[in-house]
Amino acid sequence: MNAREEILRRVEGIVPTRPAAEVAASYARIDRSYLRRHREGGVLDLFAERVADYRATVLRVPAAEVAPAVAERLSARPGSYGVPSGLPAAWTSATDAPLVDDFSVASLDRLAGAVTGCAAAIAETGTIILDHGAAQGPRALSLVPDYHLIVVLAEQIAPDVPEALERLDPSRPLTFVSGPSATSDIELSRVEGVHGPRTLEVLVLQ
Repeated sequence: MNAREEILRRVEGIVPTRPAAEVAASYARIDRSYLRRHREGGVLDLFAERVADYRATVLRVPAAEVAPAVAERLSARPGSYGVPSGLPAAWTSATDAPLVDDFSVASLDRLAGAVTGCAAAIAETGTIILDHGAAQGPRALSLVPDYHLIVVLAEQIAPDVPEALERLDPSRPLTFVSGPSATSDIELSRVEGVHGPRTLEVLVLQ
């Protein structure tokens, strides 16, 4: 038994796993009479506005123009880019930038940035959610490079939090992205890029 297995064994002894039927019954008893969305229309406009509030760049492009749009964004930062193996090849077909699918520590450190898709997005909060599936890559890819370009499909944008969460698999690792990484010290001096990308750009395909 290794250290990980020993730790999990101890946790299991403290908080034993509940039967699936019991978990499902508890989940079904949750009161969901709360407001599910705050507005019916203008979802794309709201999402773009809220993401921009976080000091991220938002570009809305027709789906047929995604390749030149991606190429243009990457050309502004020479270097290689981390691209998950499941990212649609058409999205990066127009770029001359070297594309890398090696996400070792040494490789991540050399990247100019990363290009990924997403699992869902929330218009009301301007949040993009990654579940690190095939088009998003490992969590390190969204945290280590200094630049992150996320492609969001219009249909992936939910008006509000409840509907977005229903589209997600809770068993997957979830990363919630609300603008570039930033923090403020006690003097309220804002510092970006501390524990994630300093620059976030979002392409919304419509």
